[in-house]
Amino acid sequence: MRIIAGTFRSRHLKPLKKLRIRPTSDMLRETLFNILGPGARFLDLFAGTGAVGIEALSRGASDMVTVENDRGAARLIRENLALLGIEQSARILPLDALNAIARLESERGAPFEFIFLDPPYANQRDYHSVLCSLEKSSLLADSCILIAEHRKTFALPATLGRLRQFRCLKQGDAALSFYKLG
Repeated sequence: MRIIAGTFRSRHLKPLKKLRIRPTSDMLRETLFNILGPGARFLDLFAGTGAVGIEALSRGASDMVTVENDRGAARLIRENLALLGIEQSARILPLDALNAIARLESERGAPFEFIFLDPPYANQRDYHSVLCSLEKSSLLADSCILIAEHRKTFALPATLGRLRQFRCLKQGDAALSFYKLG
């Protein structure tokens, strides 16, 4: 795994080793950030290796919060942030996504411009519960783009409360569904 572009372009991240995590492919990350462009505040839910959030920092995100409840994966994220010398630019919450959302809301910080979620593909219920929670959340800036990575054969809803899907991009066995408030 490597960083695709930005400040840390071509830098390699520590590998997964024995962690059972499906990282977002380099090609899909490149496509994602070519669509999003540079960002401000970035929230990475179900962060896994942290590669997506680290890519956001490399491309100019001012602030990144990464949420990962697997201890081994959270340790790997910390190690990769240290490897790049950017520990102070990121916050790691070792919680499940719903508890992390609740904690961030209780802190009443600035909302996020980009929110990325990538639960394990087999946990289809996580998509619905997290999207429902975010739809009601104060964490979304008015112009926030929420992106869900999922198996391309699993369709996410076109609308969910205030969230409206405006794009679905398929690449390999994965898909990225893009939502805005509307």
